Amino acid sequence: MRAIEPEHLLRQLCFERTIMSYIVIRCRYDVARITHFLKRHRSQVAVIWDEVSVPQELSHVKPYNAIPGPKPIPILGNTWRLLPIIGQYDISDVARLADIIYRDYGKIARLSGLIGRPDLLFVYDADEIEKIYRQEGPTPFRPSMPCLVKYKSEIRKDFFGKLPGVVGVHGEPWREFRTKVQRPILQLKTVRKYIHPIETVTGDFIRRMEEMMDENNDMPPDFDNEIHKWALECIGVVSLDTRLGCLDPNLSSNSEPQRIIDAAKYALRNIAILELKFPFWRYFPTTIWRNYVKNMNYFVKICTKYVDEAMERLQRKEATLDRDLSLIERILTTEPNKKTAYVLALDLILVGIDTISMAVCSILYQLATRPEQQKKMYEELRQLMPDPSTPLTPKLLDEMIFVKAFVKEVFRMYSTVIGNGRTLQHDTIIKGYHVPKGVQVVFPTLVTGQMEEYVSKSNEFLPERWIKSYDENYTIHPFASLPYGHGARMCLGRRFADLEIQIFLAKLIRSYNIEYHHEPLEYKVTFMYAPHGEMKLRMIKRLE
Repeated sequence: MRAIEPEHLLRQLCFERTIMSYIVIRCRYDVARITHFLKRHRSQVAVIWDEVSVPQELSHVKPYNAIPGPKPIPILGNTWRLLPIIGQYDISDVARLADIIYRDYGKIARLSGLIGRPDLLFVYDADEIEKIYRQEGPTPFRPSMPCLVKYKSEIRKDFFGKLPGVVGVHGEPWREFRTKVQRPILQLKTVRKYIHPIETVTGDFIRRMEEMMDENNDMPPDFDNEIHKWALECIGVVSLDTRLGCLDPNLSSNSEPQRIIDAAKYALRNIAILELKFPFWRYFPTTIWRNYVKNMNYFVKICTKYVDEAMERLQRKEATLDRDLSLIERILTTEPNKKTAYVLALDLILVGIDTISMAVCSILYQLATRPEQQKKMYEELRQLMPDPSTPLTPKLLDEMIFVKAFVKEVFRMYSTVIGNGRTLQHDTIIKGYHVPKGVQVVFPTLVTGQMEEYVSKSNEFLPERWIKSYDENYTIHPFASLPYGHGARMCLGRRFADLEIQIFLAKLIRSYNIEYHHEPLEYKVTFMYAPHGEMKLRMIKRLE
């Protein structure tokens, strides 16, 4: 029965209602916080409980161990499922694993008993994903890369110290570092300064592609490695303020650019092996761990070398107005410790090379195998640039509506990054289950981006769905496809990645038709999700 409120308690109770309503609305998925509040304020709650809209699902919360998923066995847990020969899942095909788990267990599934790491909770509900993202505070935790954490915090603590960067870092150290660098790297005026330098690199690469063509006008079988060289040359211009010479046709396998590419591939493509198989490397230096450290040390050496050179150039500069400074110079000017520039460059190169390269490989393959869509892109580019040699400008890039829509649709159906995630910082209710703090929640965007309930005509490749002015009304849940993540931990280099991809497509497709005349390529996960096999694309020069 509802208690009667004495007049002299009205103000206090109004305040208590406000607090209680806030907690229920803001933290409705946090059982621990609500329970704590109820215990501390039993008398007030007895008075106001029926005044507050309490979520009905709180009375039907199911325990964490009731979440469906593969059952672990004694000692080996679920780790055995990821082992070769006896394992149920192929560790090299994480994309297929995410799809299998969804089909077998539904919109929420738990992969527990992974030796040396927390449980993985797969969530395939875009509404729940949105709620989790919107509840996170100023320092959200992404599922960490234990191998990178160990490298930065233990192996090379002498170098990183209190400046660990943004990749594989969490909490206050992450926030402090990102605050130092996010303004220059995300400002449009900074990004636009690189249109001409990246266009120059891309023009050089297209001329290099012309030299690589065989008698059938096909690219060589290792064309994906050439794409890596273009991506590294672009990233070098942005993060190291220099041309690295990646497009030299006579590069040896032991050249500095190729060693950087090989180091990035090794560091990223062995993460799944280091983190999902038995983590012996945590206890003694395995071969794969020693090679990982060796490659990471090479990154540190390269970044230190080129940032020091940038510092010397900056000191010789007469004009140091903000508009005249490159990205790296702006950071060196505003940050007293040049190690900030070292670490930012390392993170951008480490994550950027493989990500951008594999994204471009995927986009080119989709263009080559979808001639009608490629024709639409070409017609848009021809209208915007009647002369193929027209220099690119911010206005021209903004008007490339179909180019950008095509890229978004490739990312929806063939997302280079197969998923995002968070490590829960407090107990949370997800899909009616009480999920404890510390669990790593995985959002498989590659799966949710192709679910009919979130994306209309989800099995069809339709770039038009991203064009607002298009006649047909397509629907897509805003949290179903998030190739760059969301919120405070959204990809820091996304604007540069988009710029490099867009410039490459504009220059290439305006002058060449690309085709593919070989066996279809399957998509697989190395670290990125991309076509696996020989990328022997055919380039046909356009006559107009």
